[in-house]
Amino acid sequence: MKKSFFVKLGVAVGIISMLGAFSACSKNKAASKKVTLTNVSYDPTRELYQAYNQAFAKYYKEKKGIDVEISQSHGGSGKQALEVANGNDADVVTLALEWDVQAIADAGRITDKDWVKKFPLESSPYTSTIVFLVRKGNPKNIKDWDDVVKPGIGVITPNPKTSGGARWNYLAAWAYAEQHNLDAKDFIKKLYKNVVVLDSGARGATNSFVQNKQGDVLLAWENEAFLSIAEDPDGYEIVTPSISILAQPSVAIVDEVVDARKTRQVATDYLNYLYSDEAQRIEGQNFYRPSNTAILKEFSNVFDLNVTLVTIKDFGGWAKAQKEHFADGGIFDQIYEKK
Repeated sequence: MKKSFFVKLGVAVGIISMLGAFSACSKNKAASKKVTLTNVSYDPTRELYQAYNQAFAKYYKEKKGIDVEISQSHGGSGKQALEVANGNDADVVTLALEWDVQAIADAGRITDKDWVKKFPLESSPYTSTIVFLVRKGNPKNIKDWDDVVKPGIGVITPNPKTSGGARWNYLAAWAYAEQHNLDAKDFIKKLYKNVVVLDSGARGATNSFVQNKQGDVLLAWENEAFLSIAEDPDGYEIVTPSISILAQPSVAIVDEVVDARKTRQVATDYLNYLYSDEAQRIEGQNFYRPSNTAILKEFSNVFDLNVTLVTIKDFGGWAKAQKEHFADGGIFDQIYEKK
């Protein structure tokens, strides 16, 4: 009787111990749950996503108890889009313009035909525009687009075949020429005749102007110009042209990748959080224009909110603009003379 009792007691203790160990193991497994996302972005967003990724990871850990690690990739927007279209795995893309994301959709990796409606404001959580960055004191007296095309002005801008920012630069200049009844094609030809170096991406162009001291004016994303001044306030100043363009970077989920990795929910939450108040202020602090108009007004002392901005709709949308200006054999190919 005693032996049977102790055997039963031993079995019971063993079961309890096993259950305790299983429970502890389950808790540890839950506590250590981790998701990795890859965000393929464009050149000038390095600082923005460094700050945003930290904020999102903290928010997601507190809200859902999940550790999120985000891997970043940066480069010329067109080049980045091509690499993702050709198989480079990205859970999400945050590129310079809608057309670059559409190229990934055309390759079949984004299967949602209405991806642009997936997130608010045509999947554009922040905007920017194009400004001139000149050396302190503006020694060449560059005030507007007509000064940029004058003989002897060294211009730095990326290649519109590989850089989304470069396409915004080009279209802003084209809009200026049209609104001043100038021959737009001839105007653009003069502009690129002045280009000193045609980098593949916006950050490379900034480095050519700031670090390598090339050129007299950088055609720049607004945020790139502000970052350059923040690093060297005595070296540069911003000139806002009379006409610029509303640059709308686009974000999207790469369906093929998130379905294979089972990361769709986290990827969706990651892009949705870009519209949160916290993220909108991070965007403003990194010199992107928040899409939330109330929060944008908080940065009215930073951004010129009165500048005249054309939009891509003035060019008939990206499909038309791409075909006419930037496709092989388009206007850019016709006018650009390689040095």
